Amino acid sequence: MSETTTYPLRLPKSLKEEVAKMAKRDGTSLNQFISMAVAEKISALETEEFFRERAKRANLKMFEDILYRQGGESPREGDEVEK
Repeated sequence: MSETTTYPLRLPKSLKEEVAKMAKRDGTSLNQFISMAVAEKISALETEEFFRERAKRANLKMFEDILYRQGGESPREGDEVEK
């Protein structure tokens, strides 16, 4: 297990009560629930940054060339795009 540290977290009473209910329903401790929520948020932000950086390298001309190339299978019904 990784090293842990403590942090005195202040939450509005109503928020803490809701989180406690959700943690109980999830079968985890309040601490574990909050830790997982923070980890999920970090993951979401890192994923967003990854795709933002990846999009900067996108070659839209190449994308359109592939999308509109001749041959291959026709798009499934509902997947068509307007030119």
